[in-house]
Amino acid sequence: MRRYTSCMVEGTQRRLAAIVSADVVGYSRLMGADETGTHVRLKARFSELVEPKIIENGGRVVKLMGDGLLAEFPSVTNAVNWAVIVQTIISELNTNEPEERRIDYRVGVNLGEVIIDGDDIFGDGVNVAARLQEIAEPGGVCISEKVHAEVRGKLDYEFADGGSQSVKNIAEPVHVWRWPSVGRVSDRHSVVEQVDPLPLPDKPSIAVLPFDNMSDDPEQEYFADGIAEDVITALSRFRSLFVISRNSSFTYKESAVDIKQVASDLGVRYVVEGSVRKAGKRVRITAQLIDAASGNHLWADRFDGNLDDIFELQDQITERIVFATAPEIEAHERERARRKPPESLDAWELYQRGMWHLYRVTKDDFKAARTLFDKAIARDPDFALPYAGIAYVCFFEVFQGYAVAHDEALDQGLAAGERAVALDDKDGFAHLALGRMLHLTGQGERAIAEQERSVALNSSFALGYYGLGASFVWYGRATEGIAALDMSMRLSPQDPMLWAMQAMQAACFFSIEKYDEAEEWARKAVNVRPDIFQTQIYLAMALVGLDRLNEARAAVDAARRARPGLSISVFRHIVRHANTEFLEPRIAALRKAGLPE
Repeated sequence: MRRYTSCMVEGTQRRLAAIVSADVVGYSRLMGADETGTHVRLKARFSELVEPKIIENGGRVVKLMGDGLLAEFPSVTNAVNWAVIVQTIISELNTNEPEERRIDYRVGVNLGEVIIDGDDIFGDGVNVAARLQEIAEPGGVCISEKVHAEVRGKLDYEFADGGSQSVKNIAEPVHVWRWPSVGRVSDRHSVVEQVDPLPLPDKPSIAVLPFDNMSDDPEQEYFADGIAEDVITALSRFRSLFVISRNSSFTYKESAVDIKQVASDLGVRYVVEGSVRKAGKRVRITAQLIDAASGNHLWADRFDGNLDDIFELQDQITERIVFATAPEIEAHERERARRKPPESLDAWELYQRGMWHLYRVTKDDFKAARTLFDKAIARDPDFALPYAGIAYVCFFEVFQGYAVAHDEALDQGLAAGERAVALDDKDGFAHLALGRMLHLTGQGERAIAEQERSVALNSSFALGYYGLGASFVWYGRATEGIAALDMSMRLSPQDPMLWAMQAMQAACFFSIEKYDEAEEWARKAVNVRPDIFQTQIYLAMALVGLDRLNEARAAVDAARRARPGLSISVFRHIVRHANTEFLEPRIAALRKAGLPE
């Protein structure tokens, strides 16, 4: 019989409960207008209606919190029944009240396990109830999916499906249901003047909200603010992103925010939010990236660290958040553009759809990418990135052997890369694309300089480090290539070009005669893209170094299936501008592996 040991902290008790969180709408306004009168009326409302109805439904008040309360019920049905009855009675009581004196509540109800500490309760179940209350309508009730599943068919109340909602500091979206099911509780509530949302920029836009300090230590407020400020600064280095300034995003500090409303107010598509929690010398930081339009979490993670060196920890956390956020936005933008009707695409979206095709690395996809980049340029001739995209297409077509006119493709690629840099000298992708074309035409020093410029402009640019690593190994600097490629994979561990980074890392280790490592990296690349001849070629070379010739010949056969007609002379032509240290050991290895002349 299997024995299970408890990991519960000694003395800690838990139980399943229905948790209710409620607060007064416009409490500060009411107190500002009539502090004494508001206090008296709220006290009477609680003692005459709110608390008696809680007791009547079998619940208990856990605590009062100024303008709000926390309650728990052993029955989820009773909790919802209390919420709807009280909201209905309050609506009737307010009918004859002047607008400025009406007391309305927002109520959230959740079902979850709570931690018992004396008379108080804690835990994720409580946190979710509080967030549901924040997004409830004035006079309304917002319940979780768990609650709705329990009360469906048991109460004569109709709830509207509110879909999945991103709520502050909860990693996963919460599926919510709302009462009343249609509109507001009544039309007596004042209508807030609606301001037209700001138009979205023509590139992905993002706001980084101030991180919540969830600790008792007010000193951590500076740490939390520092992380958010550093993330804003780091994301601003991406020329492809429109990043809201700190002064605007920090106006939401210490406010309960609705992500969709924030996005509308600031004119952004994406929002980063997070929290900081301290325990002793340890600190835990959570962060999430949200697509504000859908409310979906695109990425979420948590980070633990030690406060002994707070500035080093702040740098590490900032780096990890940016490393995760930027590639996730780019991938989401490509997918979003791919799904839109072609006729509705603007220049940015045409470019993104072109990049989606480019990363597939097939002959037909290169043609499709080139067409989309041309259309983007036609829409906006001064937009640098589509020119960089064309340069990259030319690079791949030459390298993969798809170019009909080899020299013409080189000329076109160089011209497009030069044009991209001329239009935007501060864009890392423009310098990368030009560097890759210079790499193919034997201008090694310029190629390396352009790619060093790309990562100098943006130290989080994964493809820039990949291109730099490739140029390093071609021109006899394999050790530097290994370091650059390590950085590229660390920056973007799910990159669509990961196979290429891995294959080039195999080339680096082959150069320094570490054949075991070369095989390991080559096999990783082959597992992702066995249809790309380079992955098979680098595997064959590593296997020759390990004197496993039969396996090497099989890899060469796979390379020739991926690129029919591949031979020693073709390979020599492809890499003809590499230095002798790179070229000759590879030619010798491929001969041993059976690649025909």
